[in-house]
Amino acid sequence: MNVVTNTIALGDGRTITLETGKLAKQADGAVMLRMGNTMLLATVVSAQEAVPGTDFMPLSVDYKEKFASNGRFPGGFTRREGRSSDYEILVSRLVDRALRPLFPDDYHAETFVNVTLYSADGVDMPDALAGLAASAALAVSDIPFHGPISEVRVARIDGKFVINPTFAQLETADMDIMVAATLDNIMMVEGEMKEVSEDDLLEALKVAHEAIKVHCQAQLEMMKAVGKETKRVYCHEENDEELKKDIWEKTYDKAYALATSANTDKHSREANFAQVKADYIATLDPETAEAKAGMIDRYYHAVEKEAMRRSILDEGKRLDGRKTTEIRPIWSEVGYLPGPHGSAIFTRGETQSLATVTLGTKMDEKIVDEALIQDKERFLLHYNFPPFSTGEARASRGIGRREIGHGNLAHRALKPMIPEDYPYVVRVVSDILESNGSSSMATVCAGCLALMDAGVPIKKPVSGIAMGLISENKGTNYAVLSDILGDEDHLGDMDFKVTGTRDGITATQMDIKVDGLSYEILEKALKQAKEGRLYILDKIQETLAAPRPDLKPHAPRIVVMFIPKEMIGAVIGPGGKIIQNMQAETGATIAIEEIGDQGRVEIAGTNKASIDAAIQMIKGIVAIPEVGETYLSTVKSIMPYGAFVEFMPGKEGLLHISEIAWGRLENMEVSGLKEGDKVEVKLLDIDEKTGKFKLSRRALLPRPEKMDDEPRHGGNGNNRRKGN
Repeated sequence: MNVVTNTIALGDGRTITLETGKLAKQADGAVMLRMGNTMLLATVVSAQEAVPGTDFMPLSVDYKEKFASNGRFPGGFTRREGRSSDYEILVSRLVDRALRPLFPDDYHAETFVNVTLYSADGVDMPDALAGLAASAALAVSDIPFHGPISEVRVARIDGKFVINPTFAQLETADMDIMVAATLDNIMMVEGEMKEVSEDDLLEALKVAHEAIKVHCQAQLEMMKAVGKETKRVYCHEENDEELKKDIWEKTYDKAYALATSANTDKHSREANFAQVKADYIATLDPETAEAKAGMIDRYYHAVEKEAMRRSILDEGKRLDGRKTTEIRPIWSEVGYLPGPHGSAIFTRGETQSLATVTLGTKMDEKIVDEALIQDKERFLLHYNFPPFSTGEARASRGIGRREIGHGNLAHRALKPMIPEDYPYVVRVVSDILESNGSSSMATVCAGCLALMDAGVPIKKPVSGIAMGLISENKGTNYAVLSDILGDEDHLGDMDFKVTGTRDGITATQMDIKVDGLSYEILEKALKQAKEGRLYILDKIQETLAAPRPDLKPHAPRIVVMFIPKEMIGAVIGPGGKIIQNMQAETGATIAIEEIGDQGRVEIAGTNKASIDAAIQMIKGIVAIPEVGETYLSTVKSIMPYGAFVEFMPGKEGLLHISEIAWGRLENMEVSGLKEGDKVEVKLLDIDEKTGKFKLSRRALLPRPEKMDDEPRHGGNGNNRRKGN
């Protein structure tokens, strides 16, 4: 067994160890990564040949966390790991986006990357290590790959940048971003921030890249140690240079004319480009056209791409005629839907989001139960992308990785603006009704408007913009594009999304598809993005400048109160009896949780009367009975020697027959009391030993001048019944 290891020193006393040759030796590449007690196994397998007709990179990346890694059982009936959680899908996407651009353009063999968390101590965050593990597995394999890469998390804590912080450290950070890079270039960025500046973000990228360079060098050393510097030979594309030359000669000028024609309609533009290809195919004999259909598609796609890029770089003309800094027309509307608690439409060019907001109580919280994270989420954002939004005639097959990723970006953008003490659980849903350009940024804008329409007191409005890049000659000639079209995203070199308030960035996502992107270009893109973001923010606030001062009439009303920790059980009651009775009687919803040395009580209802009634009941339970005070009590049961009354919620005492009225009562029948009656009583005394209450009604009645018959026995008789 030839085991090769390499250790990376992080500079803060921690180390990362990469090991290959011990586990999963039948995979093309396998590496066990260890940092402290956190261990991830990354494997990669790639088919020797491509599936005929494949003209793309069929890469699959899966990140999974074993519950056993943290000594836990999975939930559910089967007690085994099931489908990937949203968190695992998001980590998989981070790794995929960093690796995918670095495979050779003509490599089309199915490739599977699996990263599995097998051990964790809850201290170090494994998601920041998954990219390094995956790249190391590729490095020690013979799979062609223009790497290596690594990913790190960079956080700013107390003004200082920290690489791969612990779970505890991250709680106090005002910047949390994941960065992937090769030795030379940034490849991918994603994260959230608390209104940081563009300069701060650039500085974080530079700090992250320096750490990544060390990781990449360690992988190159391992690659050499295992003898995998030379990768496998492959041939996944057939080429016909004469056909390629013919297509370029006969279609490029037509495609270039279309690229510079400033056609603002997406579908007619696509139809025009398709017609150029169809006209060319019509000049071929049917057998040649059929036999070489794949090559024709590939070569003509390259023609379209070059025509669009040259139009921008040479003439400054975009496909729809806009300038590089110009934003498409925007219109928006709030309160469009009467049923939800808030709603908004945001339309930018041919991209449209219909967003709704629903306000709920603590019982609507999302429960997060993962291998390392057990938590509750009070702000939810869900993103849906139906096929009709792009004019596709196909069935919707549910939520995919794309929807989860785009929704997460919008969630990160808006979440920092929800007040920390806001009592409602908030759910935003964005349905994309049209799409040509960034629908995740439309979700941010529509979501912001819907939150304000619902009366959610967000700290500041948020907007978002998607930027693009067309570059050549290692970035010496380039154009940064504001508010990119779908085609510009597909044919360009960078997709860069930025969200934020007027005061700073709240979230970002960047995918770079070209080598040699300098920090100067990134800085220009960020500055241009800020200008566009503020322009869009102005448009949003023209529609609704600030959150509405009140909730919609049909929205639930929530009041939060705090009670002593030791009184939580008294409010809930045996088996939940007391809290259930209060909810049934008042119509309010009551939820209680323990926070520190207090109990947090959340009371929700559709009207003020029900909430007030519940508040009074709870106050009655947690209040301390005071001797000498008067209470309105309810008769609970009649006994021969008196009536048991509830004078405070959960507190009962015996109103002895002798304390009901002045003068002697022969029996309880003559008292006139019956179950359910309301009667005022005075608390005369509390027995120090038993805690029983001495109650009197007659003490509140005027004493007659002449007493015909004084009671012949005293006391309150509490000793006749246990458990007041």
